[in-house]
Amino acid sequence: MIYDEGREKDSLRTFLEMQVDSVVLDSRQVTEGGVFVATVGERVDGHTFITSAFEKGIALAIVQRKPEEAETWKRYLLVENTPEALKKIAECYRKNLNIPVIGITGSVGKTSTKEFIAGVLSVKYNVLKTQGNYNNEIGVPLTLLRIRPEHEVAVVEMGISDFGEMHRLSKMARPDIAVITNIGQCHLENLIDRDGVLKAKTELFDFMSEKGRICLNGEDDKLATISDVSGRELFFFGRNRTEKTSVYTTEVTEKGLWGSDALLHNIGGDRYEIEVPLPGSHMVLNAAAAACVAELLGLTPAQIQAGMKKVETIGGRNHLIRTEKRTLIDDCYNANPVSMKAGIDLLCMADTPKVAILGDMFELGEGSEKMHGEIGAYAANKEIDRIVCVGVHSRSMHEEALKYNKKSSVMYFSTLEELLSRLREAPEEIVPDGSTVLIKASHGMHFDRVVEVLK
Repeated sequence: MIYDEGREKDSLRTFLEMQVDSVVLDSRQVTEGGVFVATVGERVDGHTFITSAFEKGIALAIVQRKPEEAETWKRYLLVENTPEALKKIAECYRKNLNIPVIGITGSVGKTSTKEFIAGVLSVKYNVLKTQGNYNNEIGVPLTLLRIRPEHEVAVVEMGISDFGEMHRLSKMARPDIAVITNIGQCHLENLIDRDGVLKAKTELFDFMSEKGRICLNGEDDKLATISDVSGRELFFFGRNRTEKTSVYTTEVTEKGLWGSDALLHNIGGDRYEIEVPLPGSHMVLNAAAAACVAELLGLTPAQIQAGMKKVETIGGRNHLIRTEKRTLIDDCYNANPVSMKAGIDLLCMADTPKVAILGDMFELGEGSEKMHGEIGAYAANKEIDRIVCVGVHSRSMHEEALKYNKKSSVMYFSTLEELLSRLREAPEEIVPDGSTVLIKASHGMHFDRVVEVLK
């Protein structure tokens, strides 16, 4: 129910049809003429900031209880649940947009694939993309509400941890093109196994238009089983040609930490050279996904080539940092068994002494200790000079690394603070000068603090 205290009823329609400039949850981000949504979190209640939001000139507050100074700050929308109201507003707004929306999900590589797709499309279109980690049931509606008349394409990252979430995200985003990067061992506490992950991720298709198009990783054994989605066009991408792939690469030349060159084969059967500026074979896969989407949206090979060259990673996602003494691979935003192995493989491309600082992976369910152990064994069988395991779960990683170790120095710290203390006191004992250092763990381990110390 909406309240506009002090206004006559016949002017209420004018109020409801007013234009606003932004919709935010953080009172520090409010702008004059915007909307402030007061949510109740575990630590902070947004209702305590309504007064300051109105002082900054917002047009409307959306609230779960009547503001204490309602007589002063007259314009507010009273609802039962502000997050649900936010989602309904975003859904309504999306229905009135006439630009293509690309929805991206998957267990690993969502963000880097998003960056590739947005970077390539920006050669031809004005692109809006998901910022930071705004990929959940709060982030997706906020992303959709950032779309403005000047935007020609929206690239929306969509992340989940349980059944039903993607259904709700799809209902808001209504993607015209759906991209799934892979089906891995993520959020198994809720999704049980990879079949559960597949079922949850493919809820992305629930609210696509009948003419929607779908781009899938043809190398993923689970995604490769998809053969029909209510008659929508299916396209598969990959690093190699298979029976499924319509966009793939050949003649890949890896340039270590500085990327790869490859020959790209497109949907139409043409082929042309591309430069992939980010390291790792998984980045070649991301490039193939971006090329698939770009071709569906009418980009030429020359435009796709130009777009590939300008793609950059973001902090915490395979971000290369050169310091005076060493090279850091900042990949500390998140971690699961698949991305851990990919990070280790990336580290092995370095032609310097190699150090892997690996921390706990969260939300792996009952098999967590086993999976951590597998990562320890995997790292120990690589050409890595030092393996540093950090955290309670990583004790299993440490034990298996010791068991399979052939040449590495293996270290263990039970807490992040112990590691940080040693790095401050004697960094060369852990990360020798001239080394390349992989820093990777789940976001909750706060390994960004390791990056800051080493920088």
